[in-house]
Amino acid sequence: MNTTPPPTDRTRVRRGAANAAYEPELVRAIVDAAYICHIAFSDGQGAHCIPTACWREGDHLYIHGSNGSRMLKQLMAQDACVTITHLDGLVLARSAFNHTMNYRSVMIYGRFEAVGEAEQRRTLDAFMDHLAPGRRLEVRGGNDKEHAATTVLRIPLAEAACKVRSGGPEDDEEDMGIAAWVGELPMVRLRTGPVADAACAVAAPAYVRDWVSAP
Repeated sequence: MNTTPPPTDRTRVRRGAANAAYEPELVRAIVDAAYICHIAFSDGQGAHCIPTACWREGDHLYIHGSNGSRMLKQLMAQDACVTITHLDGLVLARSAFNHTMNYRSVMIYGRFEAVGEAEQRRTLDAFMDHLAPGRRLEVRGGNDKEHAATTVLRIPLAEAACKVRSGGPEDDEEDMGIAAWVGELPMVRLRTGPVADAACAVAAPAYVRDWVSAP
């Protein structure tokens, strides 16, 4: 049973509250398992929900983009909602309405802030390490022109709520006699073998060779 209270009223999960969790370590774990998040915001043209690359350092989620990005400009002027979901399986029950999914998800509320130049350069290195640990030591880093054209934003993880479900179906007693297969169809994120570019003449480094077996 979850014993950590929600950080704010708007993060309190009301529908399916038994699957709610608010522990900071779970928030961080769900964020760390993601490469993409979805960010909801609004402007004069209506509501938008845009997928973008993300990474975590400490108790902040980071994103980056062009200085001219409409989304980045709006995110510094209003509260936003960030979501991440990992689908772990389909759960098949005896009743159509009792079918469900196993998943891990997080919603993060708050306002993004821009980071300074020194922080930007440092955290973009952390982003590269998130994508492929060790890669940034082998490639050209961003130059002054590239960094000047880039904005890095971060949002605190302080106001967040998780929902997580695992396990099998929960059938109603009156449906237990139905002769249908029940159980879970698990899903996992599968890494496949690296594919070298045709013009690449460099032997694969360890992080490439270990890509399939990496946790």
